[in-house]
Amino acid sequence: MAKVKIFTTAYCPFCTRAKALLAERGVSDYEKIRIDSDPDQRAVMMAASGRRTVPQIFIDQQHIGGCDDLYDLDRRGGLVPLLA
Repeated sequence: MAKVKIFTTAYCPFCTRAKALLAERGVSDYEKIRIDSDPDQRAVMMAASGRRTVPQIFIDQQHIGGCDDLYDLDRRGGLVPLLA
């Protein structure tokens, strides 16, 4: 299984949706980085992704993007192969 990392906050509906899709695809173990409880991680997230919003999702160090990007990747059939 691929290594998944998600930059997230406690109360983010888009984060919840992204995690739900990952769970549907069999991902139960992923690194969750809370930028609201560790503000230094926001700078790390922005440097890695070039974006300020959450979630920011990485699969095997490849930046996928946010929730909409993850769902688009899944609709195109690209998510499952990345997770394998």
